[in-house]
Amino acid sequence: MEAQTEMELGAIRKVLVVDDSRLQRRILSSSLKKWGFEVIEADSGEQAMEICARDMPDLIVSDWVMPGMTGLDFCRTFRQLNSDKYCYFILLTSKSEKNEVAQGLDAGADDFLIKPVDSDELRARISAGARILGMQRELSSKNKMIARALDELKVAHDAIDKDLIQARKIQESLVPEFSRDFGRSRVSLLLKPCGHIGGDLVGMFSPGDNRLGFYSIDVSGHGITSAMMTARLGGYLSSRYFDQNVAMEKRFGKFYALRPPQEVASTLNSRLIADTGIEEYFTMVYVIMDLRSGLLRMVQAGHPHPLLIRADGSTEFIGDGGVPIGLLPDIPYTQYQAQLYPGDRLLLYSDGFTECRLENGDMLEPEGLLRLVRDCDPRQAGQEFLDDLFWRLTQVISPEFGLEDDVSAAFFEFNGP
Repeated sequence: MEAQTEMELGAIRKVLVVDDSRLQRRILSSSLKKWGFEVIEADSGEQAMEICARDMPDLIVSDWVMPGMTGLDFCRTFRQLNSDKYCYFILLTSKSEKNEVAQGLDAGADDFLIKPVDSDELRARISAGARILGMQRELSSKNKMIARALDELKVAHDAIDKDLIQARKIQESLVPEFSRDFGRSRVSLLLKPCGHIGGDLVGMFSPGDNRLGFYSIDVSGHGITSAMMTARLGGYLSSRYFDQNVAMEKRFGKFYALRPPQEVASTLNSRLIADTGIEEYFTMVYVIMDLRSGLLRMVQAGHPHPLLIRADGSTEFIGDGGVPIGLLPDIPYTQYQAQLYPGDRLLLYSDGFTECRLENGDMLEPEGLLRLVRDCDPRQAGQEFLDDLFWRLTQVISPEFGLEDDVSAAFFEFNGP
């Protein structure tokens, strides 16, 4: 029985007894000391407040009726002390009316005992208080652990956030320029990650006059792994280092030429398949243009169909579809051809456009993209057109979901040789 009591009362070690009657204090203290508690006595509420300010007890047993500061006033003042340790408060009273009990509870008392105090009842009330204190302190301990864990997570999050900001700068360096003229024609680019970093990539390069290559890529998944893949692809299709660009080949040791689009897709597919442990794949549209003749040659590997906007305002989605790169070995890729004329424009875009969710829950789809394009001012050109197109996209997206995927585009304007 004693062992059980010690276990039950383990949350209470130090008890403060407050009573202006010396006899009542001795009676209570005697019982409490017999049960193994450390007991402190105070003959007034004022003295009790001084003790509590120095050393907070686990339990207070206080008489209600005392000269000067009453037990009710003491309880109310005590509860205003700034302490992270909770103390269980029992008021001793001869009052049993409901309104008196309500007063005590409002002042911050946890329990009541009617005088004269029965020893067994006091012990039972202390036992109940000990259980409550035990649960409170366990909760407080867990809250502190959670707070420490949250602080550690915040430090880790801040470090990751800092790294991601730097990673975004590195990723942005993969697209050194967002608009460039090639003779009378122009390529403009749009790249809007849905997070710090993304898995979309757009780019352009030209090995010489009248020869131009540009592309739109969307790597599977999101986040860091997709971004790492775009960094790798940016090296494979470098606009600065032609000797590393798989879309070019050096001829006669003098100049670079653009390889056929289907060969570029096959080369990228072989390289990705050969890398064990890589589960990512990507979709792509890669276009090469002869700026003298207006002949367009293109490979489409699972990417959305490019939108061809003719000079007279008519539109059509072009391409043959194809299989994403990195899914299966030895996939044959085919070349698609089209003839462009001065004033024609071509829009390559990722599925971040067509698969964005509208307010009604439906996806934008290619037809929705076509409506956005037609809503844009036909006099707009280059970067201005892409910025307007993206702004119009943000106006129809559901606020509940926002941008769930990266959004990117490459816009080519052909104006003849």
